[in-house]
Parts: sequence; C-alpha cells; structure tokens
Amino acid sequence: METIDIIALTLGVAWASGINLYAAILVLGLMGSGGYTQLPESLTVLQDPLVLMAAGVMYFVEFFADKIPGVDTGWDAIHTFIRIPAGAMLAVGAAQGLEINQAAELAAALVGGSLAATSHLTKAGTRLVINTSPEPVTNWTASIAEDLAVIGGLWASLNYPLAFVVFIVLFVLLAIWLLPKLWKAVKNIVATLRGWFGGKSVSAGEGEMTNDIIENLIDSQSKKVEEDIK
Repeated sequence: METIDIIALTLGVAWASGINLYAAILVLGLMGSGGYTQLPESLTVLQDPLVLMAAGVMYFVEFFADKIPGVDTGWDAIHTFIRIPAGAMLAVGAAQGLEINQAAELAAALVGGSLAATSHLTKAGTRLVINTSPEPVTNWTASIAEDLAVIGGLWASLNYPLAFVVFIVLFVLLAIWLLPKLWKAVKNIVATLRGWFGGKSVSAGEGEMTNDIIENLIDSQSKKVEEDIK
C-alpha cells in the first residue's frame, strides 16, 4: 500500500469506529479475507474467523439496540469507553503499514482516538436530539444511514484515498461547527427532563393535562433544537 492509502485507511478506520465499531471491523475483515483489499499486516487479525464471528454477533445486537429511542443513547454512552480506544488502536495498526517508529505510532493513536471521539460524539449527540421526537422512523433512518456511511466511507478510503482524506477534513470542520450546537441542545433536553422528574406528582384527574403539557414541551424543544442547528 502507498503512503496516501495507509493515511486514508488510518483516518477511515478511526472515523468509522466512532460511529459503528463492529461494522467497521466486519467491513475490513470481510474485504481482507475475500481478497478485495490487502490490509496492513498488523490488521490482518481482523480477517480471523473468530474476530469476524464476535464482530458479527455484536453488530447484530447493535443493529437493533441502535434503532430503539432511548436504548440507542444508553448504548452510545456505554460505547464511549469502547469505540474511542478501539479507534485509536485500529489507527495505530493501520499506520504500522508505513513502518513507523514509536513516536509516530503514538501520534497515530492520538489522531485516531481524537477522530473516533469526534465521530462518536457527533453521532451520540445527534441521536439524543432525535430522541426528543417519540416516533421511531427517524431513529431507523439515522441508524441505517450511519451503517451505510461506515461501509461507504471505508470503501472510499481503500479505493479513493485522496478524496476520502478531503472528506475527513470537511467532516472535522463540520463537527467543529455542529458539536457546540448539539451540546447546547443536549443541555436543554437535560434541563427539561429535570423539570419533569423534579416536579410534584399529579393525581389521576390531572393526567390528561400533564400529557398535554409534555407534548407541548416536546414540540417546543424540537423547534428550539431545529433553530439552534440552523
């Protein structure tokens, strides 16, 4: 693999790991074992049937967990401690194709971990905002779009490395603009939830009025989120 190919793969595997780690491992492992690409020696372990089986099982679980409002946010919270370090490790593995020294490996880990954290936080924050709407269609659409992005992104990093590097630069710029807005929206959601659970309990006769209030809060919060993102 040429230098630009390895750089694109290093960035690609870190970026994809932050969105869906198990899909990223499956895509690279299956492409490598199927002869569609030649992975760096340090990443050939992804082609091992045991690794593919484990990644396949976990992807199956995530496929459904990631599409249930509320469950997806809990899943993302747990995977904050999995996707980011895994993205850093896979980035180092990809970068070793350049036969780099230990200092460069550490730099690859830092860049890979940071990129994985950026894509993970962007995904998790967006999904939390989406969950302000109780209907499931948006969650399914977002989740499937994320899976397709991982598959397409890794394919592009292996076949069109220069174009993919440009895409990563644009993605980072977009994340720099979007993450503060997502953080503000998340704080508003948390404040609203605290208001709900911190209030006094209502009697059965007030149930209908409470439902109306909650619906109005959801509508107003959704409008506020849309205005902040715009």
